[in-house]
Amino acid sequence: MRMLPSVLVVVFSFVAVIPPAHAQTSHAAPQSALDAAVQDHVAAGAADREAVLRLLERPEVQAVAGDIGLDLRRAETAIATLDGQQLTDLAAQAQQVERALAGGQSTVVISTTVIIIALLVLILIIVAV
Repeated sequence: MRMLPSVLVVVFSFVAVIPPAHAQTSHAAPQSALDAAVQDHVAAGAADREAVLRLLERPEVQAVAGDIGLDLRRAETAIATLDGQQLTDLAAQAQQVERALAGGQSTVVISTTVIIIALLVLILIIVAV
C-alpha cells in the first residue's frame, strides 16, 4: 500500500517537470527565421535612408534648399535618427520626387519643388522635436 503513493508522487513529479522543460527548448519560430527577419528590417531601414540621402544629393534639391535657406547637412544628420514609419514615409516621398526628377517632366517642376521643400521642412521639424 505504501508503494502506491510513492509511485504516484514520482509520476506526478515527472508530469509536472517535463512539459515546462520541453517548452523552454522549443520556439514558435526557428532562430534562423528570427535572424533573417531582423536582417530584413535593418536592410529595409538602410535602403530607406539611402533613398532619402540620394535625393538630398541631387543638384535640384540642393538648389531649392539653398534658395530657401535650409541646411542640408543638418537634414542629413537628422535622417540617421529616423526610424519606423517616419523613415518609411519619407523614403516613399523621396522616391516619388526622384522618379519625377529622373523623368525630366517640365510640368512636374512646381509640384516637385513643393514636395522637396515639404520633405526638408519635415526633416527639420522631426529634428527639432
